[in-house]
Amino acid sequence: MNTIDLTPLYRSSIGFDRLASMLDNALRSDTSSGGYPPYNIEALGENRYGITIAAAGFEQDELDIQVERGVLTVRGKKANDDEERSYLYQGIAARAFERKFNLAEHVEVTDAEMRNGLLEIRLVKEIPEAMKPRSIEIKNTDKSIEHKGSAA
Repeated sequence: MNTIDLTPLYRSSIGFDRLASMLDNALRSDTSSGGYPPYNIEALGENRYGITIAAAGFEQDELDIQVERGVLTVRGKKANDDEERSYLYQGIAARAFERKFNLAEHVEVTDAEMRNGLLEIRLVKEIPEAMKPRSIEIKNTDKSIEHKGSAA
């Protein structure tokens, strides 16, 4: 297993502890979900993103999307079928799943839609006005020399 020493980062940076835990999680091999369900992450434009999850066989009310502390979690859980089925072959996975996506600062989920067995989640990065670059006016503070008249 590869390890990364983040000590130089910590010497000159403050508040990047979340980044370290994200890197640690990414480097750990996570085989618990086994790649199920498959998904795509795409850039839809500047500051716009999309996640598409193949959720074939799931109804809209069997899916749950939540955002908490910068983590987008998508869960799917099939409702219990009252009807018992006897499969000769079952190639369509209908098992419960949970997918987590770490979101960068200021990335917000704007919309989710279920279409043709694909769950489409749209996100946008909205940088607050206070964090956008702005120009600062430089004032001239040279004092003009005042000439006072002498009273006679």
